[in-house]
Amino acid sequence: MIAALPMYDRPENAASHDALWAATRDALRAAGVGAPETLDRDIGLMEGWTHPDLVLGQTCGLPFRTRLHDRVTLVATLDYALPDTPPGYYRSLFVTRADDPGEIADFAARRFAYNQPDSHSGWAAPQIAAAALGFRFQPTLETGSHRASARAVAEGRADIAAIDWITWRGIERWEPEIARALRILGATPAAPGQALIASPGADAPATFAALTAAMAALSPGDRETLGIAGITRIPVADYLAQPTPPGP
Repeated sequence: MIAALPMYDRPENAASHDALWAATRDALRAAGVGAPETLDRDIGLMEGWTHPDLVLGQTCGLPFRTRLHDRVTLVATLDYALPDTPPGYYRSLFVTRADDPGEIADFAARRFAYNQPDSHSGWAAPQIAAAALGFRFQPTLETGSHRASARAVAEGRADIAAIDWITWRGIERWEPEIARALRILGATPAAPGQALIASPGADAPATFAALTAAMAALSPGDRETLGIAGITRIPVADYLAQPTPPGP
């Protein structure tokens, strides 16, 4: 059995993620559902998402709709209470250097940094937004993570990036030197947030109930550290309805 919550995990909030999992684990076990003792932080993303004994995982919406939706059980979506955004949905923030003028469309031919091509927040959402303005971001720079994209822009190796808003909150809090070097240009349209998933055939209602109990048991400090306001259900169809632009 494995459990992993990799999408927003970083050293500064790892203990709070551990607390969330411990409460979820105990609630699952109390309901007669087996659960691993600790979160797995070593397993690869796709390996974890498709593991036959996945008790709980967290995946981006793009791989969920393109590769996973018929191979996993959708359990729930965490709500991070972003401004002007429906519960469980999220957005990305376009950022450029603080001293770089212009609006989003002015960066059509400048270097766009993105974390990875199968990321909705870092690749698909900004390309969807760009298409609405009549262009496609290119040239591009693949960085491997949102934090690396933000740093690439701050250091001048790229000119614009779209940073998952929840990740951006962490950058503002724990890497303020990067946040101060950047300015926000705008946000992408809202999309269903990172999906909580389990292996095929998993008891989704029991897992949802365990997560609900865990959220209620989580300390105010851990809630604040994680930025989680609650838990909700978003239909699979809403994930699948999101467009998927071509890759790099």
